[in-house]
Amino acid sequence: MFQDKTVLVTGASRGIGCAIATQLGKQGAIVIGTATTSDGAQKIIDLFRQEGIQGTAYVMDVCDQQRVGEILSTLQQTFSPPLILINNAGITADNIVLRMKAEQWNRVIQTNLSAVFHLTKACLKPMVKARWGRIINMTSVVGVIGNMGQGNYAAAKAGLIGFSKSIAQELAGYGITINCVAPGFIETDMTQSLSEKQQETIFAKIPMRRMGRPQEIASAVAFLASDQAAYITGETLHVNGGMYMA
Repeated sequence: MFQDKTVLVTGASRGIGCAIATQLGKQGAIVIGTATTSDGAQKIIDLFRQEGIQGTAYVMDVCDQQRVGEILSTLQQTFSPPLILINNAGITADNIVLRMKAEQWNRVIQTNLSAVFHLTKACLKPMVKARWGRIINMTSVVGVIGNMGQGNYAAAKAGLIGFSKSIAQELAGYGITINCVAPGFIETDMTQSLSEKQQETIFAKIPMRRMGRPQEIASAVAFLASDQAAYITGETLHVNGGMYMA
């Protein structure tokens, strides 16, 4: 489905990002994954070799605009500019607002929202030239319903939705679509460490009575990145087992 198309997936060393990179790679894409550590980047490279996926991985802090520019220049020379961008990298720094430090607020907003603006802008020219592109921003159910103790995270994820709707209007005439995928509770390293009581509390909010799987999020991303979704832009696809229905 994605033969010869270069895909850039940020935060691809584990969880949802890893599942997205793997699924797109198995469908023929040349996948470039990023991680914040050399161990994470090597983990992606080893996975690609194991699965027979074309591509590589780089150490990249999405907030480091100079590093972003360096990697995009390298891709221009070694592969091709990414025509599919998956903005998946993100962090949390939870606290109630009364106790939240400015540093916690700024770091989450910078990583989860501002960095998406800078990386998206850096990737647009080749897409405009090709008159084809897919940008998929990973938001969250928290961005639409809120969550106590995550005011910074919810604000950033809600901001992604507004940002995506705006640039979708700006770029629709170039054959570039911009959409969001909003996962609910997904099976990850973090959720697996929850106690049985904590998991029961979560399941009570989900009509399907289970958490989602990273591969289920990856399937939603793959659809939006495909030619079959060419007439879908500015939308948020909620994948949460019925926890929130838009």
